[in-house]
Amino acid sequence: MNLFRLVGDMTHLLSIVVLLLKIRTTKSCAGISLKTQELYVLVFLSRYLFFFTRYISLYNSIMKLVFIGTSIAIVWYMRYHKVVKQTYNKDEDTFKHYFLILPSFVLALLIPHAFNSVEILWTFSIYLEAVAILPQLVLLQRSRNIDNLTGNYVFLLGAYRALYILNWAYRFYVEDHKVRWIRKFSCRFAGIVAFMVSFLTESFCQCAKNSLAFGAGSDCSLC
Repeated sequence: MNLFRLVGDMTHLLSIVVLLLKIRTTKSCAGISLKTQELYVLVFLSRYLFFFTRYISLYNSIMKLVFIGTSIAIVWYMRYHKVVKQTYNKDEDTFKHYFLILPSFVLALLIPHAFNSVEILWTFSIYLEAVAILPQLVLLQRSRNIDNLTGNYVFLLGAYRALYILNWAYRFYVEDHKVRWIRKFSCRFAGIVAFMVSFLTESFCQCAKNSLAFGAGSDCSLC
């Protein structure tokens, strides 16, 4: 494991902690996209579906369980908690997220490391995760007013994606090309997509940082 991945994982974990803290303490999911959270559930389940058949390390196993468990918990809160679900901005969370699922799966079928269920699902999760944040960004663009915790969550999520782009670039040039060149191409392509998404939302990230600095909700726009 390299430093970029470790710091990226910790940043991702911190973003989830911030989101759960917002939901549990405020009993509100206002400003949070359920569609993005559902995409993350799909990402983690497809990537870690064979958790019980492949052991890599204790760290890897713990992180898999944490990401699966927390992503499902967030969706449960937003869909079924009697108080939290009433604060969900359903009318503004209108991004057609299923349009992200099909292209990601087609790409996974076209460029897998090996043509088997494990590798296809892993590749699918990489492509889907690169664009899973889009419904969240569209929701924030429409709702405009962003509270501190939501701003923190999206900023940390963006930082995690940036760190994983560096992780993929590092692995592409360091690991054995003869064995994993197709998998690395998948990671690199997904990294480019993630970078484009990050670039398009740069103004929002700056707004989120201002929200942290001044301790107040901010009126942000991606345009």
